[in-house]
Amino acid sequence: MKKISLAIIIILIILAVFYIISNISERKLKREPADNMIADTKIDLIVVEKAKRTLSIYDNGTLVQSYKISLGKNPVGHKQFEGDSKTPEGIYYIDGKNPKSKYFLNLGISYPNEKDKEYAASHKKSAGGDIKIHGLPNGFSLAKPLFNIYGDWTEGCIAVNNEDMAELYNIIDIGTKIEIKQ
Repeated sequence: MKKISLAIIIILIILAVFYIISNISERKLKREPADNMIADTKIDLIVVEKAKRTLSIYDNGTLVQSYKISLGKNPVGHKQFEGDSKTPEGIYYIDGKNPKSKYFLNLGISYPNEKDKEYAASHKKSAGGDIKIHGLPNGFSLAKPLFNIYGDWTEGCIAVNNEDMAELYNIIDIGTKIEIKQ
């Protein structure tokens, strides 16, 4: 019995240290601006290619950078209803920035649009909403390799690692167009 109790205490201490270190590294990322050429770029378009699991940013038609992404747990097809775990497809806009979400930073996506709402209503359902581009859950930045292995894990959002999210958050303005393709 003592061995089991000691093992549980050791596991809890390891988890607490892991959580504390993750939070410290996340706070540091939020404060540090991008230190590369991208920081001076005006991003006017975001293109998400769901099948390729990429998010690409453009400045006046020129590709600036591409990032690896994770999607909703049910990634094929356009989001139609709340709870379907699909990532929407279509033309939307960045409509908000939240530095204090339950995930590491986030950029709001203007889903649902009027067409999305009408379609869901015609089926007597909600279109859902609250679709974001975000990092890992707060406190889990050191678990990045696990999220890379796991694949698609969101409820319909677009997820990137925390380093990429810090960069995107700093260079993307509210109002930026986002085109999400299959």
